[in-house]
Amino acid sequence: MHYFDRLSDSAFRATSHTGGAWNTAEQHIAPSLGLLAHVVDLDREQRGQGSLRIGRLSYDILGTLPIGEVTTSVRVLRAGRTIELVEATLSHDDRVAVVARAWLMGAYDTEGLAGTSFPTIPGPEGMSAWDPTTVWPGGFIAGVEVRRAQTEPGRAAFWVRTPIALVGGEKVGAVARTAGLLDIANGMTTRADPRDVAFPNLDLTMHLFGEPRGDWVGFDTAVSFGSDGLGLTHSVVSDAFGPIGTSSQILTVRPS
Repeated sequence: MHYFDRLSDSAFRATSHTGGAWNTAEQHIAPSLGLLAHVVDLDREQRGQGSLRIGRLSYDILGTLPIGEVTTSVRVLRAGRTIELVEATLSHDDRVAVVARAWLMGAYDTEGLAGTSFPTIPGPEGMSAWDPTTVWPGGFIAGVEVRRAQTEPGRAAFWVRTPIALVGGEKVGAVARTAGLLDIANGMTTRADPRDVAFPNLDLTMHLFGEPRGDWVGFDTAVSFGSDGLGLTHSVVSDAFGPIGTSSQILTVRPS
């Protein structure tokens, strides 16, 4: 099982496991965000910059994607030995649907300085299983395992993992695997019933200060709606050893 089949150096075909939550005939954007992180990883290795780490990934979602063939491209916007800015795009039928920008940063030994004030959440073994298909349809949601502790609508801690590989037959790095799950945060503790209110996100920005470890991705998530149609889903992201970064999504909130 996998989300994408590789067709060529730059082309991929989405499988039914990418099926969306807002529209099951379209892709859930989460696997595509992981795919672009994977493309950035491969380009970095091919250029001999494998020692650089991804510190930030920002995605702008310009449109929807059918469950079909997509193409990718990568270019270096700011080259350097210790800091680079790389841009990757995902397109369908020559229409760009997602633009990603990644800051690649040099790694240094800061073990003695490591620490964070972000609170930790209980591990997945300390949370109850929750079935997200009770709220959302689609192949992507059906393929994930979720453990959740909800405080109130729009506020929860949860863990997510999936047995589905990002690209068939390819080794995928920890950051790309994690990036391929981050977009799920906007639907795991809803502030409003999605049958009554649409609240899709237009972007996603991930900042990392630690390399993800393990197959579970943890979220400490708060969803906020403003009074004029704007919203925000913000998460502290964790692996099994504690917080490793943050993820934010701006929302367009549209009552039906």
